[in-house]
Amino acid sequence: MTDLEKATRRVQEFRQREREILDVALALFLEQGEDRVTVEMIADKVGIGKGTIYKHFETKNEIYLLLMIRYEEELAEIFQKVHDSADKEALAREYFRFRISDPKRYQLFDRLEQKVIKDHAVPELVEKLHRIRDANFEDLTRIVKARIAEGNLEDVPPIYHICSAWALAHGAVALMESPFYTRLIDDKSDLTDFLIDIGIRMGNRGQRGK
Repeated sequence: MTDLEKATRRVQEFRQREREILDVALALFLEQGEDRVTVEMIADKVGIGKGTIYKHFETKNEIYLLLMIRYEEELAEIFQKVHDSADKEALAREYFRFRISDPKRYQLFDRLEQKVIKDHAVPELVEKLHRIRDANFEDLTRIVKARIAEGNLEDVPPIYHICSAWALAHGAVALMESPFYTRLIDDKSDLTDFLIDIGIRMGNRGQRGK
């Protein structure tokens, strides 16, 4: 094996370990709550030393932000897949399913965002997160404008539709994790489908009676 091949392999192994650390951290955060999870716990679960974690990430805030970035990149991939779709409802449907179908993860990242903002943590990663979100917002705006032009949605500023979508997704996630409502819901999957159907029709032209 040449020196170049060895170096390439070391880089690949480094990146693979980094992905494994993030995967384990996410699982632990979801299972036990981010405040209870320590770097030592993550290292033990991965099967490496605590010092190895710090070769990849300087702080837990960095882990938080990289997980949030991955989440937004997943949404960006969904937008990319349906970018040229003739079905203008496809993007809205995929958006709601992505946000609602994994409420624990949604709520985790909502909490983590508050933490990193409060701590003014890792500004370069915050900037990267915002760039991805800006691009996702542009995709949402584009599809809303297209549906307005087709006469399917109310002709109001696109931000109205986007904010309404966020409000429905946020409320649906809170409902799915509510101790009170979860004991009343027999079929979460069916309810999720129902909420998504409402979401893609929300803001349809003529609903306001004007």
